[in-house]
Amino acid sequence: MVVLQFQFLLVPFLTSITGEAQYMMQDAALLTYIDRRLLSLEKRMEKCNQDILDYVEEFRDFSKVVLSRLAGLNNYKAEVKSAVESLLTRVERAQRDIDYFGSVTDSNTCIQVHEDLVKQQLFEEAEKKKKLKLMLNASCDNMLAGIKSLKIVKKTGDKHGSWMKDPGKKHTKIYLLNGSVNDVILEFANIMTFVESNHTLKARRVTLPFPWEGTGHIIYQGFLFYHRYGSLNEIIKFNIQKRNTADQMLLPGAGRIPAYQLSPSTKIDLAVDEQGLWAIHAEPETGGNLVLTKINHMTMAAEHTWDTPCNSKGAEAAFMVCNTLYVVYNLPSGGTSRIQCVYDVLDAVNTHEIPALHFPKRQGSHSTIHYNPKEKQLFAWGDGAQIIYKLHTKQKV
Repeated sequence: MVVLQFQFLLVPFLTSITGEAQYMMQDAALLTYIDRRLLSLEKRMEKCNQDILDYVEEFRDFSKVVLSRLAGLNNYKAEVKSAVESLLTRVERAQRDIDYFGSVTDSNTCIQVHEDLVKQQLFEEAEKKKKLKLMLNASCDNMLAGIKSLKIVKKTGDKHGSWMKDPGKKHTKIYLLNGSVNDVILEFANIMTFVESNHTLKARRVTLPFPWEGTGHIIYQGFLFYHRYGSLNEIIKFNIQKRNTADQMLLPGAGRIPAYQLSPSTKIDLAVDEQGLWAIHAEPETGGNLVLTKINHMTMAAEHTWDTPCNSKGAEAAFMVCNTLYVVYNLPSGGTSRIQCVYDVLDAVNTHEIPALHFPKRQGSHSTIHYNPKEKQLFAWGDGAQIIYKLHTKQKV
């Protein structure tokens, strides 16, 4: 009887234990399944994060390429605009030249030059010369007859550079612009301060908003005129005392090739003479011959342009004296600099009868030569030396 009761109690107990074991096994299986699913989700999340990082990196690379191409497009746009402006200028010149000649009179395209057309052409040329003489003050009748002497004032700075005085103002300040690419002007109170050994300590530093390119800059009437680095043909007018950009202009046709073969960093050379501001550059369309432009320094507008017979090949520098361009030539290895090409915009100088003018007592090369019309002498930079040349002039014939 007791045994039967014990068996009766044992059966439910065993059944209960077996059921709990089954539940535990089911829970364990469920946990294992959940763990596997979580691991799978984690791996997918990691892959998703990695894909996002890869997409972000690809987008950054794509953005860099797009920005680079946009910058190139802007440069190309500026070049195309400059080329179009140059083409328009040349079309205008060609149209004026075409107007001077005869007209077609028959179907055989035989051109007959009439007396009236010749008279009209001569009249227009005479009027053109009158306007040029009024604009350029024809009373300026001096021409260069020789270079008398030189004085090496100091030797400081790089191989290429420029130094000058402002011929348009009554002051004795000296300006030093070192290097073919820079954005700092050194201003000295006078030439004695400049020649001192520790001259940089006493100089006033003027930082430009944009760096210059080449050595063809000039200071006139309190402004620095220079070719902006990185631009094709932009000329900046900078107020030295106020330290701000006063104006700028684009010089049509300029900036594509060096103005002088032996000074390749200078694409646009600015000059000053008794008549004001000029620009000198070379163009592929002229076969490398120099192009001369008179610039109104007040309005920054090109007033007139001349194609000269002076070639840039073998040239190292040039300067203006009294409406006349003097081009300086040398050897690639350096030697005696000499003036071999002269061009007077008013045809007041018989350039074919002028002998070659040699620079005295010096072997080397110049990176820049500028004429100072107030002091009637040249300020030159030669192989890192700052040089003054005194000139001998005579009356034009």
